Amino acid sequence: MTTLKESIVEPYARALMSLAQEHDLTERFGEDAASLIKLLQDSDDLRQFLANPLIDGASKKAVLHQIVGDQLHPYVKNFLMVLVDRRRIGLLDRICQQYQALLRELKQTVLAEVYSVRELTDAQVQTIKSKVMAITGARDVELSTSLDPSLIGGIVIKIGSQIIDASLRGQLRQISLRLMAG
Repeated sequence: MTTLKESIVEPYARALMSLAQEHDLTERFGEDAASLIKLLQDSDDLRQFLANPLIDGASKKAVLHQIVGDQLHPYVKNFLMVLVDRRRIGLLDRICQQYQALLRELKQTVLAEVYSVRELTDAQVQTIKSKVMAITGARDVELSTSLDPSLIGGIVIKIGSQIIDASLRGQLRQISLRLMAG
């Protein structure tokens, strides 16, 4: 099922990227995609409403027009209407995430997920970005930060499938493994 959904998500994200590049709107569409992702994350009701196959397209379009208003670029709004017509609006969140992945690829930007016990200072954010750029060779780094009190201290950075564990919990686990091995 996942591969079927991915084979649907990818072409729609690429079509949106193609439209964005054609009109030099890649950044604007990226902002719109981020807004839509946040909107869907913040509202389970909206996500369920859009994914419900029993609700007709006209109702979904009306709700989308009411919610997004003039916040989105007209091309993005039209894209949403096409998704409704083709019964793909339930995949909007994943299409937007895939669009953002394509945009990062285009800009040679890497996404780094950072988990820490406390909010990071601006200096810490800049240091992490510099280190991730050095590790990956990317032009820029987009940080996604989350708080995780179970780390005790320090941070964990996830870049794709690579995990850099500089947390106190991770260090304690390493010491425990060494003690058990020795």
